[in-house]
Amino acid sequence: MRSSWKGSRFLALVAIFASLSVVSDSIVGIPQFSSGVWYSWIFVTEPLTGLILPPYAGFLSTFIGVMVGHIIYPRDTYEFLFTIGAPIGSIITGLMCSGKHKIVLLYFSALLAAYFVTPVSWQLPLWGMWDTYAAFAVVLVANFALLKIGSVSWRRTQKMLPFFLALFAFIGLEADILFRIFLFVPCQTYRLLFGFTVEELQIIWLAGAVITPIQVALSTIFTSAIGVPLLKITKRMDLEE
Repeated sequence: MRSSWKGSRFLALVAIFASLSVVSDSIVGIPQFSSGVWYSWIFVTEPLTGLILPPYAGFLSTFIGVMVGHIIYPRDTYEFLFTIGAPIGSIITGLMCSGKHKIVLLYFSALLAAYFVTPVSWQLPLWGMWDTYAAFAVVLVANFALLKIGSVSWRRTQKMLPFFLALFAFIGLEADILFRIFLFVPCQTYRLLFGFTVEELQIIWLAGAVITPIQVALSTIFTSAIGVPLLKITKRMDLEE
């Protein structure tokens, strides 16, 4: 979808999306969702950033946004580490959009493998990460069924574009979640930093199985609706061919 970028306009767009990330990360999340993965509204803008900007620029833009946002809206100091998942979500969305499915498959495979070889994961509800498994299944299909759902002609896919954007956003958001899970369980931060017991971890897993997918669904719908007109705007600006 992307090929040529003009310097000043490109930098301006990076700055715009970094600013959007700052704003969304500085707004307190819906109260009943406060126990989920995201404590702000960054989950709304991170996939959009990945769709509009090239993958690594999307990472940088979201990274700047969440670092500044966490300073404006202070949370636990450890959140500065976990929020790196947001720029990872942006870059994974961008990689899917660019058709680089193999990189995304490697990412999901490595982090899921790390999770399942961690003994404490065997005591957690298997279905507690059902949405992440679904994203991994989509990535597998994209790689092995040879479905060309990325790096396709923008003009030829206008009718299916909302579906594709929703799919890319879904995978990017789940990549964000998976990174946070990797820090939390395989890296043992649930115990080393937060002092949670296995019983408390089980409760967190049950709550996350319900709350986090709701946030993902909200962001996916928003991205599908807003992403198409945004792509049209970037086309008019000659940011893409």
